[in-house]
Order: sequence, then C-alpha cells, then structure tokens
Amino acid sequence: MIRWDDFEHIHVIKKLKHILSSWWNIDVVFTEENGYVRGFNAGEASLNNAAVNFFLQKESGREMLAEAVNKAINELRQTDKKYIVTKFDMTGFDVAVFPIIIDNDFLGTSVAMGFFHDTGNIEERYKEVRERMAAFGADAAMIEKAIPAIRNLKDSEKEHFCEIVDLVSQEVVTLHLEISARDDRIHQLNKELGGRYKYDSMIGKSKPMQELYSLLDKIKATESTCLIQGENGTGKELIAKAIHYNSPRKTKQLIVQNCSAFNDNLLESELFGHAKGSFTGAIKDKKGLFEIADGGTLFLDEIGDTSPTMQVKLLRVLQEGTFIPVGSTEPRRVDVRIIAATNRDLKKMIEDNSFREDLYYRLNVINIKVPSLKERKEDIPLLIEHFLETSSKTNNAGRKTLTSKAMEKLYDYAWPGNIRELQNEIERLVVLAGTDSKMGPEMLSTRIVEMGEKSKVQGSRVHGKLKDALEELEKQMILEGLRRTGWNKSKLAKELGISRAGLIMKVDKYDLDKRKNAR
Repeated sequence: MIRWDDFEHIHVIKKLKHILSSWWNIDVVFTEENGYVRGFNAGEASLNNAAVNFFLQKESGREMLAEAVNKAINELRQTDKKYIVTKFDMTGFDVAVFPIIIDNDFLGTSVAMGFFHDTGNIEERYKEVRERMAAFGADAAMIEKAIPAIRNLKDSEKEHFCEIVDLVSQEVVTLHLEISARDDRIHQLNKELGGRYKYDSMIGKSKPMQELYSLLDKIKATESTCLIQGENGTGKELIAKAIHYNSPRKTKQLIVQNCSAFNDNLLESELFGHAKGSFTGAIKDKKGLFEIADGGTLFLDEIGDTSPTMQVKLLRVLQEGTFIPVGSTEPRRVDVRIIAATNRDLKKMIEDNSFREDLYYRLNVINIKVPSLKERKEDIPLLIEHFLETSSKTNNAGRKTLTSKAMEKLYDYAWPGNIRELQNEIERLVVLAGTDSKMGPEMLSTRIVEMGEKSKVQGSRVHGKLKDALEELEKQMILEGLRRTGWNKSKLAKELGISRAGLIMKVDKYDLDKRKNAR
C-alpha cells in the first residue's frame, strides 16, 4: 500500500516539482491505480498553475481526471509505451501520465498537468481553456491570470520534461521501497535488538556499527591500550565500558575521568593522589584514580585537552607503570589498562607541538573510530525506537510513535550533536506530546525543521540553460545517494535505474571522488 501523502514532503520530489514549475509552470500530482488523485487536499491552493488548481479544487474535475488517467492506464498496460500525453477534455490543456510500477505491479501514476504539447493553433487552445474555465465558474480576473501562464512545450524541451516527470515516478518507487523497509525494521526492532544489532548498550545495524562490533569482538581477550576517536555525543564512554566489561578485567573497577574537567594541578592530584600537607587543604593522604583502578581499567576522556606537562606524567605511567603522588617522593606501581578518548585531531596537534608524539603512539595501540550519526543514518529508526521506549518509561507516558513526516525530517537533519542530541530530542517530544500517541513534524524543534527546509528546494536552478540545471540536479542526486548508501555504487546504480558502469562514468564526470566528498 503506497502512502501517497508522504511523497509530497520528500525533498528530492519537491526539487523535481520545483524545476517543472519554474521552467514550464507545470504541476505534478499522484493518482492511485484507478486514477483518483492522492496526496492533494481540496480547499488548499497548493498548486502553482492557477488553471490546474482551479479544476482540481472541484470534485467533478477530480472525477474527470480519474477518467482520463484510467484511459491512459489501460493504454499503457496494453502497449509498450513508457508514458501517455493526452488532452484533458474538461480543461482544454494537456496531461502527461507516467506509470508507477513496483515489483511489476501497476500501483499508480505521476500526472504532469497544465501545458500544451502540440504545435497546432495555440490561440485556439488558449481560447478553449478560457471557455472551459468560464463554464465552470471562474471569474474574469482568475481566467486572465491563469491563461498566459499555460506554456506550449517546444519540441526541444519535451525530452527534458519527460525525463524529469519520469524521475518523479522513479523516486516514488525508490522511496516507497525504502519507507516499507524502514517500517519493517521498526516493527521487527525487538527481535533485532536481541541479535547482532546491539552490543552492550550500543545500538546500530549500519555497516559502520557492524565494523565497530567486529573490532570490539577481536580485542575482547586483550589488555592493550585503546584510543577512541569521535565527535562529541557519539558514545565514546559506552564503547569504553563495552571494552572493559568484555575484557579479562571485567570483575575489577572501571574508573572514568574527564581530563578537561580540572586544571593541571587538580587533575594531577585526581589522577595520582597526594600526600598529607603537600598543599593547602591536603589534610590527609589521598589515593589517586590510578591507584584506585589498580587491576582494572582507567578511562581518560578528552585526553587531547591535557597540557604538555601532564602528558609527560601520563607517558611515564604508560611506559613504566609507576607514578609519584603530589608531595610524595616514593613512586607507586600499578597495573592499569588505559582507554583514552578524544574528539580532537591528535595528529594535527602533534604537528602543532601541542600533543606529544610518543604519548600518541603509546595510546594508539588499538585505534577505534566512532562513526557520527550522520554517517550511520540507517540506525536512526532503531535509536528512536529505543529512546521512545526509555523516555516513555522514565516519564510515565504511554507508548508513542512518530509519523512518517516527522521521521523524514529527522532523517534530513545533520545531527551535529550526534546521538546525545537525538536522545534529548526524543525525550523532549515524549514530554510535549502529553497524552498524544502520535508525534508529527510540527512538534519537532525549530532547528530541525528549519535545517530540513533549507536543504530542500534551495539550490534548484530556475535560470540559465535547462541542460545545466538538469546536470546540477543529477550531480546532487548522485552525491546524496552515494552518501546515503555509504558509497556503494552497485546499490545506488540499482536505485537510480542505470548500470554500474554508467554511474561510474557520471561519478568521474562530476568529480564525486569519495575522498573529496565523504564529509
């Protein structure tokens, strides 16, 4: 079952419709297999072509369109034609009917409306539309506004026009399959979380997360030092906990310390302890975290924020396993596994002489790179379902679900705050929803809605040569598709309906090299 309302809000489809409207003042509507319009709300002036909008606001107009589309559908089924361009007798202008076929089933059409495609007497065509509008009750002002805006397609434009409308149909097919698969994943979430889509408290089934799980499995039996690198909010502490609690040290303590939380003096005392009387306020001996973690694991978060002086002291512990508490002269020996984490580029810091190269290599025995949320968007439904369940229990709220439109906007958003930001957004939605079980896009934070809108129709060219505009759109669609599929050209070629070799040629043509465009 196609969810027609969803496709009116998909940004790729909106871009294609925007081009059709900007170049030729042509509108596109969807119909189901019996020809009836779907995704169009009568009473709302949602179409750009005034003549098309006038007729479709009327029930008789929608009935007559269903008849015209039905006739075209029967012809498409009985012939090898890819589309039908025919006159819509009720209105006097033409419509182009493109089939939407999923798994060899004819499930609907994309109908482009409000143009003339023949080279006959154009004045007679305009006169016919004027008479039809008047007969159905349009006033003179509306008619005079609508008639000049109806375009007569030139022969040189027809190929591009048909290509764009066909892309709309293809995009509906692709998105329908994606949404269906996404819904299936959500419905099967509980079963999936019992499998390989959960590793301790981490959730994700995307390729980057599967690679991360595989690496964590490989280092289970080791006690090597680990360096976890990733943006803020990606779950570095969760990974540190997973490493510890799956290691031979799991029965010992895991101690967590954020290195950016203290200045040098306080951090040194916190990590190495101090002797009584070593400074004002040191009224008794105090064990440091290294000593407390003896036999276990010490997680040093934000290691990149430590000073060069502190780096020297940390290097000594890593090399020799010894340290000297503040104010003491006696070294202490400990057996501690170090896991460090940072969101900073340590290699660049080495070049800038702000991080010691020898400490970097001591820490970086096992390097673990944590993917950001925008690199693993396939996991968003799983994470949302998990956070919905957690937040609903915490806030004593009933079971909540997101509408498909809200989910689409969450997909469009870039998530600079990563998983932590997503978790906070879901908790906010649950609280604001109150007793409502469904949460729509109007409830989302303003920044999410606005960023999604900015990334939609903006960038579609409406001036200049049509060939350049189509190439620009093609480049953008390929680049977005490559990012979405993790640069899987075979998968994307199948989605776009072209050969893999053809896609590779286009990637070379537009210089869409992964190294240059992955971010």
